[in-house]
Amino acid sequence: MADHIGQRIATRRRARRMTQADLAREAHVSLAMIKACERGVRTPGPSTLEAIASALAVDASRLDPACRATTRRVHASLPSISAAIAGYEYAMGPSPRPLPQLRADLHTAVGWRLAAQYGLIATRAPELLADTLACLHTAAGVRREDAARLVVTAARTADAVAYKFGAHDLSARLIDVMRWAAVQVDDPAVHATVAYVRAETFLAARAHRVGQIALEQALDAAPAPGGELSTATRGALHMRTAVVAARAADPDAAYAHLREARRLAEGLREGIYLGTAFGPSSIRIHEVALSVSLGRDHIGHALNVAREWRPGDELPAERRSGFWIEVARAQLWSGDPDGAFESLKAARSQAPQHVREHPWAREDIEKIRRLKRADATELTHYAEWIGAV
Repeated sequence: MADHIGQRIATRRRARRMTQADLAREAHVSLAMIKACERGVRTPGPSTLEAIASALAVDASRLDPACRATTRRVHASLPSISAAIAGYEYAMGPSPRPLPQLRADLHTAVGWRLAAQYGLIATRAPELLADTLACLHTAAGVRREDAARLVVTAARTADAVAYKFGAHDLSARLIDVMRWAAVQVDDPAVHATVAYVRAETFLAARAHRVGQIALEQALDAAPAPGGELSTATRGALHMRTAVVAARAADPDAAYAHLREARRLAEGLREGIYLGTAFGPSSIRIHEVALSVSLGRDHIGHALNVAREWRPGDELPAERRSGFWIEVARAQLWSGDPDGAFESLKAARSQAPQHVREHPWAREDIEKIRRLKRADATELTHYAEWIGAV
């Protein structure tokens, strides 16, 4: 494994146009350590790996999928995230960072969210929340609306770790912060984005029918398709409503919303719009999600999509890994545990921390192990990594 970690470190370093000396300096470790790690002579310990990952601006799990430091770091950060929003309605003093700096820092954090780099988010989320809230409370005029947008973005970024790591009460509170800040923004696209994220609350509670109603009401208030942004925002909301309707066992509504999302995606390039991926590739992924959500009678379509199409780099890593997790479930239901395991390995290669925290991936690997006792070694290693044993 050491040489694989070293190769990943070297690849990331070169992609960032850093020398080994640059990396050693940024990570505060010796040049000899960097050279030894990249040659595969030494395996970095947890603290060294975290330092190197931070210098490379990636999550440690991207360098070593077996690394558990991210999980520890995220759980350790949750109380600080909670404290940062405990009194979000109250002014606590000026922000130490000006609004342009906050905007730039949040742009970076959104990139972490889309790449499933949860450890980096966990480290920065408390101060981003505190500083954006302070900025909002002291801003006036047009700057106040800009600051409110940043609060929405900061809360959504923090919600990525809260929701994915099972802190659903904290996730719901962060969504409340988003809704509170969005009221101060005169932009229907922002409100539609908040409604998109709020669907997590209904999914976590398995309150699918009321979630469908809430999303359909949000669609009524969403901006009419005009430019790229309004079209993508509305399309993404239809896309999410389709999945929630499928979970609510309403296939007619689910397919109707997906058809509308596909229509809106025509002529749009796949891209990130107000922090949400939307476009033709996202529609293909949601075709699979819809089929799996509707259950066994619909999985044939999911398998057909997976045979004909693969998600590419135009999609965020988290969405690519989600595709393979959904495909794995369809394959397992169709009696193909070998294919399901290959899909779970593909998911892990895209966004390891996303897979590790996904309940379906854990459930499915447990079932595959029961079905494939003769090939237990590799499965056991995967199960140990994901925490299923």
